[in-house]
Amino acid sequence: MPLKKEIVWRVGVIYIFMLAFAILIFGKIFYLQFIDGSKWKEKAETLTLKDITIESNRGDILSADGRLLASSIPYYEIRMDTRSTGMDNETFNSNIDSLALKLSEIFRDKTATAYKNELVNARKNGERFHLIKRRVNYNQLKKIKTFPIFRLGQYKGGFIASQTNLRIQPHVSLASRTIGNITEGEGGNVVGIEGAFDKEMKGVEGVRLMQRLNGNVWMPVHDDNEVEPRDGMDVVTTIDVDIQDVAENALLKQLALHGAHHGTAVLMEVSTGDIKAIVNLQRNSKGQYKESYNYAIGESSAPGSTFKLASIIALLEDGYVDLNDSVYTGNGVIQYYDEKITDTKLGGHGTLTVQEVFEVSSNVGISKMVTDYYTGNEEKFINRLYEMNLNNSLGIDIKGEGKPEIKYPGDKSWSGITLPWMSIGYEVRLTPLQMLTLYNAIANNGKMVKPKFVKGLMYHGDWVKSFDTEVLKQSICSRSTLKKVKIMLEGVVERGTARNLRNENYKIAGKTGTAQIANSESGYSDKSNISHQASFAGYFPANNPKYSCIVVVNAPTRNVYYGNLVAGPVFKEIADKVYATNFDMHVGLNLATNETTEEIKVPYTKNSYKDELKFALTDLGIEVNDEEVSSDWVLTTKLDSCVKLTNRSISKKLMPNVKGMGAKDAVYILENMNLSVELQGRGTILKQSITPGSRISKGELVVLEMSFN
Repeated sequence: MPLKKEIVWRVGVIYIFMLAFAILIFGKIFYLQFIDGSKWKEKAETLTLKDITIESNRGDILSADGRLLASSIPYYEIRMDTRSTGMDNETFNSNIDSLALKLSEIFRDKTATAYKNELVNARKNGERFHLIKRRVNYNQLKKIKTFPIFRLGQYKGGFIASQTNLRIQPHVSLASRTIGNITEGEGGNVVGIEGAFDKEMKGVEGVRLMQRLNGNVWMPVHDDNEVEPRDGMDVVTTIDVDIQDVAENALLKQLALHGAHHGTAVLMEVSTGDIKAIVNLQRNSKGQYKESYNYAIGESSAPGSTFKLASIIALLEDGYVDLNDSVYTGNGVIQYYDEKITDTKLGGHGTLTVQEVFEVSSNVGISKMVTDYYTGNEEKFINRLYEMNLNNSLGIDIKGEGKPEIKYPGDKSWSGITLPWMSIGYEVRLTPLQMLTLYNAIANNGKMVKPKFVKGLMYHGDWVKSFDTEVLKQSICSRSTLKKVKIMLEGVVERGTARNLRNENYKIAGKTGTAQIANSESGYSDKSNISHQASFAGYFPANNPKYSCIVVVNAPTRNVYYGNLVAGPVFKEIADKVYATNFDMHVGLNLATNETTEEIKVPYTKNSYKDELKFALTDLGIEVNDEEVSSDWVLTTKLDSCVKLTNRSISKKLMPNVKGMGAKDAVYILENMNLSVELQGRGTILKQSITPGSRISKGELVVLEMSFN
């Protein structure tokens, strides 16, 4: 082959090969760009961009009168994109000194020079998400947004603020276990109202687009969120902070006095079931009492003598006994198989009426009546207890309610001694709140209502939902039984085991309880390891019940463990506070001595402010003559049938006449004229040191002499 043809052939082969290779490359590009492009675009975006969840503002928990019990406080993390595309060198260099100075002044943790060097080095290193400060509060954030460079925003100023929320309880320990908390993670838990209404308070989360930077750091792409979060609702509880404070201090004092392991106190509004105060305190390893467990709701235990209320209701309902029937209690000891039941009084009470058996809390008397009338027909007694709803949980919103235990004949644990022990509050298990609900039903004329912790939900100040009172049972017993039970409950305080709670201001009705707590290993056999539980449950005022309350103190260690001495004082201190601050509970004085109404006499009145004076006189039914009055301040004249008002002119430049006025009005007028006032005595103003009508100077002293020294 000639050399020329061989060269042309070789060049052609190379050309064809290169053309085919180019076509292959362009084909692959076309395939990736147009056919498989969407797939790779999505993959690239997932590697460099992602949506993150923005927490919504969690709703607050409020007391009954709107005070904060739990709230979320926003904190912010401040960062800077030192290589933001909108920030040029001139902007950064000319303002970095001022920015560093401002950061040093607000945080006071570094010098201005240190801040400047830090930010300059960050810019040199190309940091896109440089951390400046964590845990910045909202007021600091507002100031930082006005700082040089940062005031330009995210793109021109590189300013980035990320919000986190911290949950706090402003009243610290007050009802903290009932208010509750939420812990996140695999072992997370929901407690109290926080857990019960988590969904409502959580709100709706938002979405923000983030971009990944070097070092696996993520930065917001836009200033605003893609989806804005929606705030959660506020929960308005039934708790009264003032009463809660009194209840906690009263319980704490008794726990410390008697060295008890733990205790609880609950105050309930009779008609509504609203829980106004709930305290749970337990001694920790340091000897301090803290809210660590909700005993009122969660601890199901033998209630002891407070359960005798249920036993006596059953006996009365079945018509087996009446208040004046006699019961022989002997020497205070009675034997049931191999078990003895004893009374606290040495030598016993002898013969008592049914009412006295209850008032002195005779274990022998109650157990004897129940066993005499229900042996062989135990189901009848248990069914009576079931009719009082004692075998059912209350179904409250807060999680962790202890399950009640009322045995039934035929159960594996039922024995020959079960009936007498049950009659006095053993071999049964109830929580303090379940026990209180029974006593509240008596106070509520037989109607058993569900304890309520939350009044309703609000959103930005507007009511969204209100929770009505829920009735668990319309009547737990007949009217006649109810009347007799109330007499006995009042008698416990008037003549029985709780006489120390009696007072002259209002009547308390209730029942003491003292229960032995068996050792987990030896039961009741080892007397040295048995501890006690003291309690008192009742309501007040006894003649028109407004509130019911239960106090339970567990394991007092100072050899004093009776309900009236350990739990009773807590009950009374809470009741005293409620009575003193609730004027609706006070009986008004009837001042009328006969049917004829005494003619109202026209009183002497001080010169005063017209609207206030007229309002007071009109409210008292005293006629006012103000036909010719056009001024705000008036002179008063007492007439036979009315108080006559006349004009009183006051000039800002001349000393007014304040004689005949009260101190409040005189001081108000004079201090508003920029005069200093000195009062001497009390009553009505008789003299003034500056003559009325004189010219006055700013700050001049006026001495006012009153009618009494």
